[in-house]
Amino acid sequence: NFINIKIDREERPDIDAVYMKAVQLMTGRGGWPMNVVALPDGRPVWGGTYFKKNDWINSLEKLQELYIEKPDLLVEYADKLTEGISSISLIPLNENNSVFGNEEFENLIKKWKKSFDWEFGGMARAPKFMMPNNYEFLLRLGVKQKSQELIDFVNLTLTKMAYGGIFDVVDGGFSRYSVDMKWHIPHFEKMGYDNGQMVVLYCNAYKVFGNDLFKEIVFKTLNFIEKEWLSSYGSFYSAFDADSLNEENKLEEGAFYSWKKTELQEIISDDFELFSKVFNINEFGFWENENYVLIQNNSLEEIANENMITTELLKSKKSNWEKKLYDYREQRKKPLLDDKCLTSWNAIILKGFAEAYKTFGEENYKCIAINNGEFIVKNCWSEDGFLFRNFKNGKSSITGYLEDYAHVIDAFISLYEITLDEKWLFYSKQLTHYCFDYFYNEKQQFFSFKHKNDSQLISEHFEIEDNVIPSANAVMARNLKKLSVYYENNYFETIAKKMLQNILPIIDYASAFSNWLQLYLDFDEQHKELAICGKESNHFVKKINKKYFPNITIAATEKDSMLPFLRNRTHNDKTYFYLCENKSCSAPTESFETILQNIEN
Repeated sequence: NFINIKIDREERPDIDAVYMKAVQLMTGRGGWPMNVVALPDGRPVWGGTYFKKNDWINSLEKLQELYIEKPDLLVEYADKLTEGISSISLIPLNENNSVFGNEEFENLIKKWKKSFDWEFGGMARAPKFMMPNNYEFLLRLGVKQKSQELIDFVNLTLTKMAYGGIFDVVDGGFSRYSVDMKWHIPHFEKMGYDNGQMVVLYCNAYKVFGNDLFKEIVFKTLNFIEKEWLSSYGSFYSAFDADSLNEENKLEEGAFYSWKKTELQEIISDDFELFSKVFNINEFGFWENENYVLIQNNSLEEIANENMITTELLKSKKSNWEKKLYDYREQRKKPLLDDKCLTSWNAIILKGFAEAYKTFGEENYKCIAINNGEFIVKNCWSEDGFLFRNFKNGKSSITGYLEDYAHVIDAFISLYEITLDEKWLFYSKQLTHYCFDYFYNEKQQFFSFKHKNDSQLISEHFEIEDNVIPSANAVMARNLKKLSVYYENNYFETIAKKMLQNILPIIDYASAFSNWLQLYLDFDEQHKELAICGKESNHFVKKINKKYFPNITIAATEKDSMLPFLRNRTHNDKTYFYLCENKSCSAPTESFETILQNIEN
């Protein structure tokens, strides 16, 4: 009576998004696994998340009876439900150009602060998702406003996440979320999009706090990605599953990552007592079934003081313990690898490597980022101009979504920032024009999630809310803002402003719109543009990239450039700095110190 279709929601996020709206309308909540029964034309009539076997069978039998006895009733319901899906997909247009002022902005932040968990960081609820985009925004706002409260909260959150549990202290990399408030017991699945974003976040946090723990997180995570997910093509695999084979050779969630006390005593030997204090082999670190998940709850400085040893010695011991645990754990069966390479996730990881190169200057990170960019150009970008979504076993498939274009454009801009090779900006502009041709909806003033020429679903989807991956429209709008500077393109800037203008009045809870609020700050009067022209431009770009300047768009060249923002600005053998604001540039200067002072002020 039914045709069963199983969807990989990572390959087909368009289907997931539309039918998730249906489930939310029908049941008042969403989630996965998501199950929907639809009419032959694809319109949904019933759905939900998890069902027990008998409940599932009973429901299907009743639906089949209804379909035979009262088909008109199901069709009528499908009509109304599809209408509802379409209506909640529309964003009200803000035609009056109303100003979103400081008061409205501050009220959103004030409301958000009520959800802060001041004990473990993050939001005061469980399960706890990392939502790196939230902390990118809060860090930027805290620094901009010199708000010690926001700065301290971001520092607390990133420190607690770095202490273990959700972060794999043995081999690097973050899991998807924790089931508890203290970031301890995760859903042990490691995802590419999480880890790429978390690397960027910890790079920026290192620039602000100079905390070696944050540097360690970046290096461990990128080492894990390079070792486990970097393919021979230069692409990145998608994920490690939560499950792995246990000692009984059965799949078990977390089997690879958890530890028995007896195991740890054997591995660590004489240092076990001190090890237990660092990683809480006690009630705080206990999970279930005699298993522990390693987690700190105090800094190494505090633990060293309590145990009357130097911090340097404890750091050395901790590093040695982790090496022993790594060697031991490598003998276990690893979690299953999801070896598909998704275009947008590759772009997100690419940006992580690019930002790490900016921050720490490791040439290997730059090479990996460039190679991945070349992989995307060669394997994910068709001769007809569109991007593919998926690459696996040497073949590309599935027409890409707005998410793929938005993140690839963002990643290519990052490649320009570390190489000064203008081809990456040219590629970004090409893809942007393609998005206007095949994704932009002039009536809605947003980009549709799905390609106009691809087979359409029951409703058009406009992704505007940030989730574990930032909203595709928000990323696209921020790309337009940057490209409008490089190419002096007023149309790009106007569209980005319109998108922001339509979004601001509907923001109720800031955490779902933090990337839009980043765009709001991009249009702030303190946002500046910097052109560096001359033979030492690359040297000075590297210096600036090591600092936390989220309010600057940088372009640079060592020779004559065809980039509109840089054109006719290179003279003789000297290096000049042009600092601009709202398309108005100050007189060029050769003083790097003067430029730094003006940026910081």
